[in-house]
Amino acid sequence: MPEQSAPPRRKWRRLIGPGIASFIGFWLLIALGVWQLHRYHYKQGILDAIARAQLAPPVPLPAHPSHYEKVAVAGRWMAGIAAFYGDQIRNSPHGQVQGGQLIMPLKRPDGRVMLVDLGWVEGRSPKPFPVPDGLVQVSGFLEPPNRPGLFSARDNPARRVFYTLDPRAIGRALGLSGVEDFTLMMLGPRPVAGGPIPAAALPHPPNNSLQYALTWFGLAMVLIFEFVFFARKRLIEE
Repeated sequence: MPEQSAPPRRKWRRLIGPGIASFIGFWLLIALGVWQLHRYHYKQGILDAIARAQLAPPVPLPAHPSHYEKVAVAGRWMAGIAAFYGDQIRNSPHGQVQGGQLIMPLKRPDGRVMLVDLGWVEGRSPKPFPVPDGLVQVSGFLEPPNRPGLFSARDNPARRVFYTLDPRAIGRALGLSGVEDFTLMMLGPRPVAGGPIPAAALPHPPNNSLQYALTWFGLAMVLIFEFVFFARKRLIEE
């Protein structure tokens, strides 16, 4: 006798497990897409605030400073003390040049010490840069402390060379106390020939959340089509 096809009810039962899994997966992907849309608007708000702060003059250092604003800090340079942070290669007319960030301490009127990243300099070890005497005002943005990762290069406190921007750890190596728990990243044009090259603008974090949202929504649509093709194959086999 010819082999009979499976009863329709039995065929539909085959789709219960895959259907539940596809249903859960679909709404999970939709939820991820919606979450990325919320992140997109949140990050766009930060970028708008950065754009406004970039055009505005620096504000006096507030009690609870934000990472994305320009601040002005008054103090006196502690000349002759410096640290070297990072290992960065830059292009020059003569080829690639190795260097890093030069950090020097600024003592505020209240006695607290703030480490200031003056900018990129050529070399592999700290050489204190000539700084003016007396009370000065330095402007820039604040960088919160970093913590060493699993694969971070090892700091060399004896040589005052660091690969993790931890101001209190750097301050201890420099023999300083009362160091603030953030670093002032100096903003401005290059001061003199051969001097440190400070940051030109506030940090501008990327905002790729819209692309991520479209990706999650796209995967949700793909999941629907995949399930339809899968179900069609299951229903017509045998």
